[in-house]
Amino acid sequence: MQEFKNVLITGISGSGGSYLAEYIVNNHPEVEVHGISRWHSTSSNENLKSIAEKITVHECDLNDFGSVLSVLKKIKPDIIFHLAAYANVRASFITPCSVLSNNIIGTCNLFEAVRLAEIDPTILLASTSEVYGQVDPKNVPIKENTSLRPSNPYAVSKVSQDLLGFTYFRSYGMKIIRTRMFTYLNPRRRDLFATSFTIQAVRIERGLQKVLLHGNLDSTRTLIDVRDAMESYWVATIRCKPGEVYNIGGTTIISVGEFLEILKKHSKVPIPSRVDPKLLRPADVTLQIPCIDKFTQATGWKPKYSFEESVEYMLSYWRSRINGDDKI
Repeated sequence: MQEFKNVLITGISGSGGSYLAEYIVNNHPEVEVHGISRWHSTSSNENLKSIAEKITVHECDLNDFGSVLSVLKKIKPDIIFHLAAYANVRASFITPCSVLSNNIIGTCNLFEAVRLAEIDPTILLASTSEVYGQVDPKNVPIKENTSLRPSNPYAVSKVSQDLLGFTYFRSYGMKIIRTRMFTYLNPRRRDLFATSFTIQAVRIERGLQKVLLHGNLDSTRTLIDVRDAMESYWVATIRCKPGEVYNIGGTTIISVGEFLEILKKHSKVPIPSRVDPKLLRPADVTLQIPCIDKFTQATGWKPKYSFEESVEYMLSYWRSRINGDDKI
């Protein structure tokens, strides 16, 4: 097995990147962990505080090519985990141009900087199930060769990232592995439905809110714990083949509404709820169930956390952060 000395995580201060950094620090202490974070990022202190002394964060914006090239020349990483992106689906309908520009140009800058720095890292490009859009039920579970039919501007940006990754592999021989992650439970990412529901439920427990507000409850997903998801990224860089694309996801199939009902059962008080029209999207993806055979056959990887453990983790995370004075 190849030995890696140092890794670079784009978006290290974000909800996914911070969990990935924690996984590497705790399970591969021999590896130097570097990350890039924009100077105006507000999440780095909170998300990275438990490992702040064990990682190196570089001030860098992927939209600033010079700063990207400078960091890569300095670090010369063996692995790059490309997680940085504007990832809020609903917000992408409001500011589509900024989402498209940030996600596509930032990715192109990263790949070009790798090429011009004359380094040869393994690159994991973290894509998303959103690239498939609304899939015909006859094509479920979704395989990697399913047509890409994005339903929102964020998904369009991720399709572009995905195709850029394949192009740079074919054109320049860059070792780019593409993963398409399906829904995960991540307490640090507030725009995800499960996290939003959890925060509101805990606020109701604390007497800070009366009713939980939600959007469409009919979407059906598979769910995976964020800690498992980030471990799978590490495993992918070790065992997956550059140039290929792999679906990754959980095995628990559940609708958004069913998740809400389970969360209510785990709550300490009754949780009344109602739909908020402002939370409904202009177009929604309602069936996201992956076939993950390709990934599991390549890696032998299996998730460690059960669905019940993930729900309890989400609740305990926010119960420790939400106080009765409405401060988080």
